[in-house]
Amino acid sequence: MTARLEALTRPGPDGDYRKPSPQRRFGFGLAVVGLLGAAVALIGNLVAAGSLEDAAEIAPWTFGLTTLSFATIKLAIAAILIGILHRWWLRVESVKMSLAVLRPGGQAPAPTPGPVATPWGEATESTSVPSPLPIHTMARRMWAPMLAMGAMAVGAGFVVSVVWSGDPGSQTAAAWTQGLQFLGEGLLLGGIAFLLGSILASLRDGGGVVQHSLGLPVRTLVMPVTAKLFVGIMMLGLVVSVAQFVFYLVAAGGD
Repeated sequence: MTARLEALTRPGPDGDYRKPSPQRRFGFGLAVVGLLGAAVALIGNLVAAGSLEDAAEIAPWTFGLTTLSFATIKLAIAAILIGILHRWWLRVESVKMSLAVLRPGGQAPAPTPGPVATPWGEATESTSVPSPLPIHTMARRMWAPMLAMGAMAVGAGFVVSVVWSGDPGSQTAAAWTQGLQFLGEGLLLGGIAFLLGSILASLRDGGGVVQHSLGLPVRTLVMPVTAKLFVGIMMLGLVVSVAQFVFYLVAAGGD
């Protein structure tokens, strides 16, 4: 499974940059589907607003469809981010080849392993490409499961919303619909955050790969405080998403 995900985000050395990105096409297609779903939900809500007698039956499934449409657009964003990862590594390979030709001859500067100051901030210097940070390893392993679980939760919530439409007075169906769909939205956002982390990890690794290929000391910027705060806030958001789901389960059990 890990190898398949790696192949999805990182092409082999013989990858052709001239081929169009299938991830981007798929992402734009998903975005269109999400927008169509949101339009259908809007029409349903307008009908419900004009007929208060039918509002109780229409509102549950339009709520489910609206959330499902938002989730579809988030999956579209994720697909495009995967395409960015894929194209980035094609760029790394091309830069390696170009700089190797353009680099003048001469002795490369001797590395001074340890912390160094650069015009772009604090960095560390080493003789090889640094190992991934723990958060980067987690991001590369977790983005796919998070997206999959989020999509399943939102889809299940939509199915329950249809059941809720058949019994508008059911607090159990209402609680399950909202709990599942909000949990799924949180997981999808977590998956997108992990994809962004994977892109940052690839920028870090790709820069090291290019420097090392030229025989230069590898300089890697230190992870900024804002990035650490981003990780902490994202984890807090996931905890809140799980907590609200538990509260909705309690509400469903008390119906």
